[in-house]
Amino acid sequence: MRPAHNSDRIRYALMALIVVQALCALFFVYDSYIDLVSKPAGLRISFHLVVEMIATLSLALAIVFEVLYLRSMMAQSARAEKGMRIASGALQDVIEEYFRDWGLTPAERDVAMFSIKGMSIAEIADLRESREGTIKAHLNGIYRKADVSGRSQLISLLVEDLIGQPLVGAPAA
Repeated sequence: MRPAHNSDRIRYALMALIVVQALCALFFVYDSYIDLVSKPAGLRISFHLVVEMIATLSLALAIVFEVLYLRSMMAQSARAEKGMRIASGALQDVIEEYFRDWGLTPAERDVAMFSIKGMSIAEIADLRESREGTIKAHLNGIYRKADVSGRSQLISLLVEDLIGQPLVGAPAA
């Protein structure tokens, strides 16, 4: 099970508020009904009862609006998550294409990916169970094959193809 993100917590909180409001609206409808049937025929409609009915109707309309707004937010969130998955996949495709074009060895590919993810030489060496000198040699080979001078230029080169390119079409209307 994935950890709850802040947007999930907000969504659950809004759903809980909607449920509480719906229960309150049901209580007001019941209370108005009891007020209406418990009074003599001539005194059934009072100022208090009219105000209570208007408040109940307003609450019911607010609940409908909140449900529609929550559904819209959830759809928007789903579109954003889909866009992020597409962007992530597109970046991965671009990276793999560059690695093939540069003729990186499998070890260089691993080192390059760890480097792109921001890991230090020591961290990469630990993960690959290699010496730091070996990792430095791989990085020098990667930079030479990519014709860049360091990690920042390598990352810039990899994302350059994605800048300005629409990854996701406009949402369907």
